[in-house]
Amino acid sequence: MPIELRCFATLAPLTPGNANALPIAPGETVSALIDRLGIPRDEVKIVFVNGSSAPLDRVLADGDRVGIFPPVGGG
Repeated sequence: MPIELRCFATLAPLTPGNANALPIAPGETVSALIDRLGIPRDEVKIVFVNGSSAPLDRVLADGDRVGIFPPVGGG
């Protein structure tokens, strides 16, 4: 079951090489995915699944498009 993953801004370097077709386990949640990729939880501010904001306990499905964003500062 592959998904499409995008990590943005400071998280971009943590994007795996197979992000266009990243395999997931049945029942894997956004939270489990973040842990598996080694992304520090305190660096995740917003997650989108298929263009909509999603909680960390969201169960991922085949073909989902996932975007992970860090907190963003600016002036």
